[in-house]
Amino acid sequence: MKTRTSFLSFALFCLVFCSHLQAQIDDATRQLSHDIFKQLIEINTTDSVGSVTAAAEAMAQRFRDAGFPESDLHILGPNDRKKNLVVRFHGSGKHKPVLLIGHLDVVEARREDWTTDPFELVEKEGYYYGRGTQDMKDGDAIMATTLIRFKKEGFVPDRDIILALTADEEGGTSNGVDWLIKNHRELIDAEFVLNHDGGGILAEHGKPQMMTADASEKLYSDYQLTVTNPGGHSSLPVPDNAIYHLTDGLGRLEQYQFPFELTNITRAYYERMSKVATGQRAADMLAILKSPPDMAAVSRLSHDPIDNSTMHTTCVATRLSAGHANNALPQTAQANVNCRIVPGHSTEEIRQQLEKVLADPKISVREVGGIGGVTNRTSYAPPPLRPDVFQPLGKVTESMWPGVPVIPDMATGASDGIYTNAAGMPTYAISGEAIDRDDIRAHGKDERIRVDSFYRAVEFYYRFLKAVAIQ
Repeated sequence: MKTRTSFLSFALFCLVFCSHLQAQIDDATRQLSHDIFKQLIEINTTDSVGSVTAAAEAMAQRFRDAGFPESDLHILGPNDRKKNLVVRFHGSGKHKPVLLIGHLDVVEARREDWTTDPFELVEKEGYYYGRGTQDMKDGDAIMATTLIRFKKEGFVPDRDIILALTADEEGGTSNGVDWLIKNHRELIDAEFVLNHDGGGILAEHGKPQMMTADASEKLYSDYQLTVTNPGGHSSLPVPDNAIYHLTDGLGRLEQYQFPFELTNITRAYYERMSKVATGQRAADMLAILKSPPDMAAVSRLSHDPIDNSTMHTTCVATRLSAGHANNALPQTAQANVNCRIVPGHSTEEIRQQLEKVLADPKISVREVGGIGGVTNRTSYAPPPLRPDVFQPLGKVTESMWPGVPVIPDMATGASDGIYTNAAGMPTYAISGEAIDRDDIRAHGKDERIRVDSFYRAVEFYYRFLKAVAIQ
């Protein structure tokens, strides 16, 4: 009976999924995704002067026009500028829902810094330019397009699909995912979460190299280092100088490396990467997986900034301020140290370690916290690599980019997945955009994405989400 049930389930999977493997994006879908993308780019959602609410309301109208009932659309948030949109697409209820998350806000962009208007979708030389083309209004447009396509088809998934388009991932004090979990958990409660803000096809000169899926991420926290001193006249210098204390401590931090660590996710990452890499690099990846690890191999790999951050907690000075007059000894010297913490450690644990590394009782270390100023946090344990996520991901990737491996990894940055994972909803950052490793412009000037990469990602997400939703 179990064998027959498995066969029938596989046959149903192929009936619904395999028939779409050769499907190409049609003109109507291309136009819809373009129009949503353009609309989102041209709504300013920066923290300084923009409105996430305006973008949420625009997307809600898109769903109304597609036939979504008002009862399945919720626009809500802590203030008039920071309202989030939650959309529910109903399935059969065979399984618990899947939650899709994506932030609507973008980082600041000044027109004088760009060659195009950052708040206008501009197509030139095979690229779409605009703030949010990589991070992450492209993903918001793709997820919205996918659900509208499902609605038009009459598709009935095995689980409800919930989409949350939210505020303040890039800054501000009203993070939408955090706010929804704390205030309206019932609207977004899910078995697992797909975060479009991460993962994707890593390419070199347009040639796909691998599909990465962020199955974990580091914990972000800032620390303020402070030295105070009575000061005095600069003509009478003394050894007890606030600036010297601080810079000497930062010099010790510069030389310090946090211990080598692998989680279940980063171990899987290096196991698979060792099959893709070549030469000494491949040998070193296998060597660090041994017990005990080959520390010479760790040292060699650590010269690469990405590998170094993957294998270690990192803390780096990012800002300095000191003194109050050119002709006076400094009374205060301060620095900000930004840390990206490997899962399994608390922010307080790292604060205490910084005190040991700085090795100067005159340097006080205060945790400032992550986005929103939250302090004294502990990172979540990385979730397992769910077969109902990674098997469809592997099949769709192979169908669209034959021979390209799927590599689970740990994001060295931070995303809204920190909130959903902490709330007990395993979260995986997966997208289908192909971006060259030397053209990652998120948060930078002239942010852009290849036109063909965007539309291929529209088709990828349609195939992938459908495959996930019919198991």
